[in-house]
Amino acid sequence: MISQHAFKQFSGLMYDVAGISFGDNKKHLVNGRLARRVRDCGLSSFEDYYQHVTKDENIEEFHRMLDLLTTHETYFFREPKHFEYLANQVLSKMGNIQGKMKPIRVWSAASSTGEEAYTLAMVLMEAFGDQVPWEIVATDISRDVLNRAHHGVYRTERLEGIPKSYMRRYFLRGTGSRVGTVRVAPELRQRVQFKEANLKLHLSSLGDFDVAFLRNVLIYFDMKTKQDVVKRVVQQIKKGGRLFIGHSESLNGISTPMRQEVPTIYKKY
Repeated sequence: MISQHAFKQFSGLMYDVAGISFGDNKKHLVNGRLARRVRDCGLSSFEDYYQHVTKDENIEEFHRMLDLLTTHETYFFREPKHFEYLANQVLSKMGNIQGKMKPIRVWSAASSTGEEAYTLAMVLMEAFGDQVPWEIVATDISRDVLNRAHHGVYRTERLEGIPKSYMRRYFLRGTGSRVGTVRVAPELRQRVQFKEANLKLHLSSLGDFDVAFLRNVLIYFDMKTKQDVVKRVVQQIKKGGRLFIGHSESLNGISTPMRQEVPTIYKKY
């Protein structure tokens, strides 16, 4: 079992690197997710593993540790009313305003294994097809989940909630050894860029966005980190753009140029 000292080492590291706060109730989680790596690296303790992953020459193992300790729960059309609002209240007006000038850019800011990003791509494809230029940028701190997302392959049991018409149009069913899986169609995959990004660091290289989805990630931050992350994300949203957060989250106590349109959806002024 991980010692209290080692737990504090890893919880401090995760806070410094990713802004994620681990309370003492997460001790068993850290133990369970890292115990195998301690053994596979031939080390005798969690303290030794901490020293191992914090050495510059072990950067790949550091990222493996980061992948294991970050949460990647997501699914297609999660919180479906967000996508209804996006289609009916936001995109329906954007197409008329922007015409064929600059592409409409939507950001999935904590994309995990890609379900949110590809859901956004389906919504935009339904709204615009090829008539209006658009693109999705999906970011995450975890290299492993970004690699999986880029390939766009999912088990069929992960597809609950996707309309049948979307399934027929936007997914290719696996055959032979790939039975039981689907792959996102090329017309969607080519519209989504997956990039590694840490929300605690500067994000200006990503460019500006008309819409940003920052859902179900703020709950893992303390107030200071939450304020810093929201400030950085909002800086990348164009004037008049929207920010979507999770239904269990709030911007209460955070000063931003955003005004709430409906619960969990904000517009930049």
